[in-house]
Amino acid sequence: MTSQPRPPLNVPLPRTWDARLARRLVTPLVDTWVTPNHLTTLRLLIGVAGALCLARGGFAWANAGALLIVLSNFVDHTDGELARIGGKSSRIGHFYDLACDALVTVMLFVGMGVGVGGTLIGGLKIAPGVLGAAAGVAIALIFFLRMRIEEMAGKAGTKQASLGGFETEDVLYLLPIVTLTNVVAPFVVVASIGAPLFAAWVVVDYWRVARRVARPTVNAAKASETQLWASE
Repeated sequence: MTSQPRPPLNVPLPRTWDARLARRLVTPLVDTWVTPNHLTTLRLLIGVAGALCLARGGFAWANAGALLIVLSNFVDHTDGELARIGGKSSRIGHFYDLACDALVTVMLFVGMGVGVGGTLIGGLKIAPGVLGAAAGVAIALIFFLRMRIEEMAGKAGTKQASLGGFETEDVLYLLPIVTLTNVVAPFVVVASIGAPLFAAWVVVDYWRVARRVARPTVNAAKASETQLWASE
């Protein structure tokens, strides 16, 4: 007696177009040995390869790296979709996915910075990779704080803004335009300024969420103390 393939779970369609395409591609994998962690690892390897290409510098390497980063960004949707429709979600897998997202994004900006080399800002020569590292560290902080916010407030607390089937992170799909038009250096400069500013905003958001989550605990403690005094 042979077991029948298990049909995908009936879950709502994703909001974004790339996630919907990812779901169609991974649906045949539901009843196979492939797990979401396999796809996360594939995303990581492609992203690291893209970052290394960007770090080589030059027009051809930069464009090859940008294409690999775009592919890595798309593959990043496949693990989550397989986990949802295949009932293969796990806490370890979720944090592994977040860690890979952070690592690829940090390496992306560091690689771009190294590939650019020196950049002149106000007559001061910035060492290769420093600007990219500044953006990368800020983005790593953003990932960490978003993970903490999700633990405190659930996924709704870290839900990205979306418009027309695209999310904030989908801006990485435009990376080949940056490399094709040879404006990598200005892009790294802008990222080295914008990423820390956005990280500061996330820090404030984290502080607000932490206070909101802590408030019911404080109120409950006060109520318990009041009841204790009343019973005496």
